[in-house]
Amino acid sequence: MLKEKIKVGLIGMGAVGERILRQFRQHEEFEIAALCDRKADRLDKFKAELPDAAIHTNHFDLLKDETIKLIYLGVPPKWHHSISMDIIKSGKHLLCEKPLANSIEEAKEMYEAAENAGIIHTMNFPMAYSPAFKMFREKIQNGELGEIKKVELHLQFTQWPREWQQNDWISSREQGGFIREVAPHFVHMILDTFGELLHVRSFVEYPDNEHLCETSFTTSLKLSGGIPVLLNGIAGIGQKEHLSFKVFGEKGTLDMQNWSVLVQSTSENSGEILRLDEPENSLPAELCKAIRGEHALLVSFKEGYQVQKVLEKILLS
Repeated sequence: MLKEKIKVGLIGMGAVGERILRQFRQHEEFEIAALCDRKADRLDKFKAELPDAAIHTNHFDLLKDETIKLIYLGVPPKWHHSISMDIIKSGKHLLCEKPLANSIEEAKEMYEAAENAGIIHTMNFPMAYSPAFKMFREKIQNGELGEIKKVELHLQFTQWPREWQQNDWISSREQGGFIREVAPHFVHMILDTFGELLHVRSFVEYPDNEHLCETSFTTSLKLSGGIPVLLNGIAGIGQKEHLSFKVFGEKGTLDMQNWSVLVQSTSENSGEILRLDEPENSLPAELCKAIRGEHALLVSFKEGYQVQKVLEKILLS
């Protein structure tokens, strides 16, 4: 007997929302039941591809469909809290974009409400399912690098927003910027690999226009064992985009470059690109397991709340 498909509704159909849509469509146990975006013209492109999916410009209309079991929320961060609370009240499971919210208080309320409602709640942190991060974490935790001396993250952008990310909020100081949009992925990986981040000291540089987001930042933190962590970012430079998440150990270093390339160095070599043979796991596959009552790997709202606390300290210190 075939299992009934899990019906999904997507709220927020920007560039990342469309990417998530493609991921769900590749998984045979999900059915795209409804799409929602306040910009009706953005939804027109999906009508031919998904003729049976309901189209909405108001999320309350989507939530009325009791057959929909899972919601993806991909609206700008300032709307995460209000719409999430409506979704949670409806009893539907929730996949939320990062950052979880636009403040620590909002994130805490969302996390507690989701827990109390007993729904499945998770964040869109795709690195949690990547072979690169799995190997990265294993090599650190099995002692291959020896005693860890330092952790560094460098985010370097030719421009911000990036070409594929043009919209009316991602360059705003209120809810955009690369601290909120890119740093959360790496803050989550640091927390997941090493534990709590403490003693945040941060300098964030902004343009004269008070409505625009940061142009650079430098943040020093410490892990609970006193290991220093440096986060550094800049945009608007004459260089191709480059991201480096590097761990320095007494026996070697490990550098995750541009999300998926792992380079390991020792005192004998200047850097070897590691082969990643394991296939990538997927967030939809893990969500399907969780909804079916099976054990699943998901990044919970609790973890999203912990990331939010670090982000707010970076922005406000």
